Amino acid sequence: MEEAENVNAKSSQDGTANPAGSTSEIAGSTGAAPAPTNTRNTGPGRLLIAVYAVFAISATARAGYQIVTKFSEAPLAYLLSAFAALVYVVATVSLAKPGRTAFKVSVAAVLVELVGVLVVGALSVFDAVNFPHETVWSLFGRGYGFIPLLLPILGLIWLYRRRPAASA
Repeated sequence: MEEAENVNAKSSQDGTANPAGSTSEIAGSTGAAPAPTNTRNTGPGRLLIAVYAVFAISATARAGYQIVTKFSEAPLAYLLSAFAALVYVVATVSLAKPGRTAFKVSVAAVLVELVGVLVVGALSVFDAVNFPHETVWSLFGRGYGFIPLLLPILGLIWLYRRRPAASA
């Protein structure tokens, strides 16, 4: 009992006490605790971030190698690979960071990725002359098991489910 009083006294001294009572009192009669401010990087979100990180690393390495060794063979394709790598890096970092700004950057990056996969995928099918070598997004990500096509869809679903609450 005395230990509990000491903890309460200490928390009120350092400003961590909840003046309105416990979280269950704040949440109302349902007893549910309030949602944390950032849940994008927990649970399945960690797996999503890990996959984005793998794609960021692999796309960056691939684009770097292609640009350094054979840029003149397919400059458009290799520049698009570099752009895809940049998009994956931005998506990885923004998905891992908390806050509304990072959420908005995540949505923008994943939308750009989806549009990129669809546009580059279609162009690589219908205008193969400009895509003599594959990019990450060529043929809708066929070289990567179509994961580049599925990843932004899963990312948008995850972001929608974990969107920040509307501010009052």
